[in-house]
Amino acid sequence: QVQLVESGGGLVQAGGSTRLSCAASGRAFSSYTMGWFRQAPGKEREFVAACRWSGGCTYYADSVKGRFTISRDNAKNTVYLQMNSLKPEDTAVYYCAADYRQLYYSEEGFYDYWGQGTQVTVSS
Repeated sequence: QVQLVESGGGLVQAGGSTRLSCAASGRAFSSYTMGWFRQAPGKEREFVAACRWSGGCTYYADSVKGRFTISRDNAKNTVYLQMNSLKPEDTAVYYCAADYRQLYYSEEGFYDYWGQGTQVTVSS
């Protein structure tokens, strides 16, 4: 069993930056594919970025590519999402997700473990 706890976010001005963190409990963190998803009001949850357990942290949705950076620190059992050049359309609840040795990273159905979510609001 893995428990995920997100932190960070809050209210940010357009063009600003913030960093989300997701701390994971349990062992073998490096064997988990870690993903970030978001859900805006009235919309479905969508993929944002991921670090595959067997690959790098190089997977991004087109809407955030070049602005967001996902990274992980296996020694701290933590994955991060650095969010730069924020836009009002980035406003959403951001969720951290994990799955053991998962090769598919962009579909939420493949993730077994989810955090409670953290709100990011970007004001114009």
